[in-house]
Amino acid sequence: MSEGTWEKLSQVTAKGAEHDSRECYPHPKCLEGTRVTLLDYIYGLLDKKEKNQIIWLHGKAGVGKSAVASTVAERMKSLKVTEQTCIETQHAGTFFFSHKHTKQRTTSYFFATLAYQPATNFPSVRTHVNRAILDNPALLDPDKSVRDQMKGLFLRSLRRLQVRLRECGSPPLVFIVDALDECTSESLNEDKSKSELAELIFLLAQALRDPELPMTHILVTSRSE
Repeated sequence: MSEGTWEKLSQVTAKGAEHDSRECYPHPKCLEGTRVTLLDYIYGLLDKKEKNQIIWLHGKAGVGKSAVASTVAERMKSLKVTEQTCIETQHAGTFFFSHKHTKQRTTSYFFATLAYQPATNFPSVRTHVNRAILDNPALLDPDKSVRDQMKGLFLRSLRRLQVRLRECGSPPLVFIVDALDECTSESLNEDKSKSELAELIFLLAQALRDPELPMTHILVTSRSE
């Protein structure tokens, strides 16, 4: 990827949405020996290779959903994978929503961020993200249709990994989306926020139905309401 294109993508990426970012500090985690049954259940679901799936962890505020999401993300990140070595890795990307930070509270930067993160680990993803941006620079515009960003940045690049990861026998890729209930519209209008949130969930489900997508799971956390 050319440095100019990479820099442009970097500028519209919500780096604070990564689970171990400064904005997410202090990083909540499950204490050792706690939530063992729940974590093992989630790990089991994320290891399954039968079909792509969205796993929804929900509950009231303060019950520890973000701690679970962060713990799972750390575990996935420790399983490193590269296209060259075929060493197992499951961590593909994280987006921790937060109403406190502009880029982390809307869907405008969501798919650019989830394209940027795997592009840092997989050279072929980086190449195809670059090509997508060169073909359509408007994909980096936060006002661009979220559907177009999903198709142009997220799906187009990850499709290129399918054959390679299948040959390696790699485990499913895992994306983690935390605090979905903190996603709001730019205008902070409640009805519009609900509409944008519903669209995001629909697009994630649509992406997972794409036959050319590598085996991929998405762990989502939110309040029950």
